[in-house]
Amino acid sequence: MKVFAGNSNRQLAEAICKYLNVPLGKASVRRFADQEIFVEIQENVRGEDIFIIQPTSSPTNDHLMELLIMIDAFRRASAKRITAVIPYFGYARQDRKSGSRTPISAKLVANLITESGADRVMTMDLHAAQIQGFFDIPTDNLYAAPLLARDIKDHYDLQNLMVVSPDVGGVARARSLAKRLDCLLAIVDKRRDRPGESEVMNVIGDVTGKDCILIDDIIDSGGTLCNAAEALLKQGATSVTAYITHGVLSGGAVARVGSSKLRELVITDSIQPTTAVLSAHNIRVLSSANLLGEAINRTSSEASVSSLFD
Repeated sequence: MKVFAGNSNRQLAEAICKYLNVPLGKASVRRFADQEIFVEIQENVRGEDIFIIQPTSSPTNDHLMELLIMIDAFRRASAKRITAVIPYFGYARQDRKSGSRTPISAKLVANLITESGADRVMTMDLHAAQIQGFFDIPTDNLYAAPLLARDIKDHYDLQNLMVVSPDVGGVARARSLAKRLDCLLAIVDKRRDRPGESEVMNVIGDVTGKDCILIDDIIDSGGTLCNAAEALLKQGATSVTAYITHGVLSGGAVARVGSSKLRELVITDSIQPTTAVLSAHNIRVLSSANLLGEAINRTSSEASVSSLFD
């Protein structure tokens, strides 16, 4: 087994290698003057089980092209098996036709990864579970729920806790966490007038006197979560904390979260946190390295990955 990384999140790759007790593979991923990406593998990989760690986060297109070119380089270097480890799968929100004459970009990206030569894909908390079916190769969708649940148990009294879905679409995810924590569930009903903006309409469930945990897979602009936190507090919640797997946090999202009524935003390092995120007073980052590292170890040894989440 050998582990390599592109430029998207080398810190996470190094942490995974530390867990696995293997060195990070030597590869150069650089750009020519015209910004063309060039990859050079600097060690022998013939017959090796290769894992490439590369979230396709911002700049999404650059990191996606890095991944595709790295896969092609390893395929041409006669690697035995190539697994693309994509902790955050970009384009996942384009999983269906949202209107007439619009693309299904998640399927296109899945095709690109498959055709480039990947034998397997490993990702975490896909925005839509059906994206697994977009790949014609084995695909493992890992769940951050055990990691988040463990942190919640360390910081909260479960007797006074309520898990909240910030929208109707995330109810299954919220219900799964509530079952794991053995606590109650509430739902925030919202209406979205245009992309990136949302208006909270109603809270389904009695949150009076409860410490509320908002759970979701992605935080981008932060508008939905901040509005949901305000609505929950108006309904009598004691505090509101958000646990999100992927901290996209584009534009002014960090400032928006900082000035919001959220007690804390907890995200994983599936996307490399920026300086602004690390210096924010109410944003905390959890490491997903052990979870990903164990999944990689089990994949390499042909052991069960699903038992990680039993």
